Amino acid sequence: MKKAESIIVGISIGDLNGIGSEVVLKTFEDTRMLELCTPVIFANVKILSFIKKTMNSELPLHGIDRIDQLVVGKVNVLNVWKEAVDIQFGQLSDEVGAYAIKSFKAATEALKKNEIDALVTAPINKYNIQSEGFAFPGHTDYLDKELKGDALMLMVHDQLRVGLMTDHVPVNEVSKHLTEARVIQKIETIYHTLKQDFRINRPKIAVLGLNPHAGDNGVIGKEDQEILKPAIKKMFDKGILAFGPYSADGFFGSGQHEKFDAVIASYHDQGLIPFKTLSFGQGVNYTAGLDKIRTSPDHGTAFEIAGKNQADASSFKEAVYKAIDIYGARQEFQEWSKNPLKIKEKQLESKKGA
Repeated sequence: MKKAESIIVGISIGDLNGIGSEVVLKTFEDTRMLELCTPVIFANVKILSFIKKTMNSELPLHGIDRIDQLVVGKVNVLNVWKEAVDIQFGQLSDEVGAYAIKSFKAATEALKKNEIDALVTAPINKYNIQSEGFAFPGHTDYLDKELKGDALMLMVHDQLRVGLMTDHVPVNEVSKHLTEARVIQKIETIYHTLKQDFRINRPKIAVLGLNPHAGDNGVIGKEDQEILKPAIKKMFDKGILAFGPYSADGFFGSGQHEKFDAVIASYHDQGLIPFKTLSFGQGVNYTAGLDKIRTSPDHGTAFEIAGKNQADASSFKEAVYKAIDIYGARQEFQEWSKNPLKIKEKQLESKKGA
């Protein structure tokens, strides 16, 4: 396993008119972070130096032009471009959106080449990133295309993990995307992720129904009975502890989520509203199911406070922590997979400690 200080965390800078740069810089003002990883920010050192001045930050930045020039123990800034960018905090700009994607693409390429060990993405604006060269709703969809595996948005905070069956899909189209094959795929992805990335040997997974009261046995929609229920049963019969579909309205309020290692919501807001209510500012968005590691904070560009030095860096810092932790878990999982006896020993140790 790699030593902690040698873990290289790549950071895409996000929308420069938002709070992304601020939360990145604030995260690494805590010098203890550099004991955990070596950061590489994909941007431009002059621009970040300008933003640093607006924050009255004294964080030293080490500009580099190639990834092999990075220095352990420093905040490295890889110059993805050299020209100046017109930064207007809080403003929507197509030009700035293009630089956000330039940073993200460069960081993704470095991730694919194993030049960085994990990627943490600062927030983008989904409107100003659209172009002929980038026709994706956001980070997750692009990574799903570029990396191996099947991407799944998994929101994480302590023991609360909420995955999405469908993510950036209009509500009136959700049912079209909800097929038995998709449900099976998402459950299998969550199951494998919990084992590989979160050190949970026999995870329990809850699936939330699509319709009110999980369809009330077909009275309020057929999808829960005809799609979700059969798929969940197939997974259970295979030995995966999947349960549901559960009525979503009282699931979190009654504390049922605490009985499971992960919850899969049928659509975006069904999962994100309770998750952010319970954890806003501390949660992490993790792209599960891929061969590489990517995390991000649970908030957006926050244009309304950009440039005012008011942003809370807690969620971004948690995203860095989580990327490092998952990297370590994957290293352990791969090591154990080569030697199944170690897995058995680990299980016996857990039982003794219980």
